[in-house]
Amino acid sequence: VTITFFNGDVKQIMPDQTVIYYHAHAKTTHTTYSDGLEVLQFSNGQIEKHYPDGKKEITFPDQTIMNLFTDGQEESILPDGTIVRVQRDGSKTIEFNNGQRELHTSQFKRREYPDGTVKTVYTNGQQETKYVSGRVRIKDKDGNIIMDTKL
Repeated sequence: VTITFFNGDVKQIMPDQTVIYYHAHAKTTHTTYSDGLEVLQFSNGQIEKHYPDGKKEITFPDQTIMNLFTDGQEESILPDGTIVRVQRDGSKTIEFNNGQRELHTSQFKRREYPDGTVKTVYTNGQQETKYVSGRVRIKDKDGNIIMDTKL
């Protein structure tokens, strides 16, 4: 069944009860499947999938994929393979495609390197670098070395 509205919108009801609604003014297609899945396709190439359980998956024109989970967590997969996860408490984990990993909290930002080196920058500007060798270097907010345990 196809219904064409005066404003240019078109609603199609398929034999399997899938409903396809084209919003002419916004140039957006909203498809609702019989299992409850809703897919919105925007004119800029963005696609949103709204699952019956409340999860949402958004694919942006640059092919970044963002997943919004019902428990408040978010996950974004960038085109270069970088993965960004945001927890309900606002903390963020970033996994880079080069093996580096970052953790952002309200107290600090920490980067972990593939060789085991860990650099932490605290909210007061102090920086702490721990090397695989056991060496620890601490700098104040201005970059002055406070401590360096050269081994």
